[in-house]
Amino acid sequence: MPILIFILLVILVAQIGFWDTFAAVLGAVGVMILLVLLLVLILALTGTWLLRRGRRRF
Repeated sequence: MPILIFILLVILVAQIGFWDTFAAVLGAVGVMILLVLLLVLILALTGTWLLRRGRRRF
């Protein structure tokens, strides 16, 4: 699998240039980081909501 990613990166560099490829890869990593942060935020808010809801019953 890593060799396939390497070949795809080589083809991408050959097509659009190194710096554009570098910017695209950094952008993709940034989007993944933002998605992980969004998931953590959603889990934290859901946990807080469930905890407060559970305390009201007792």
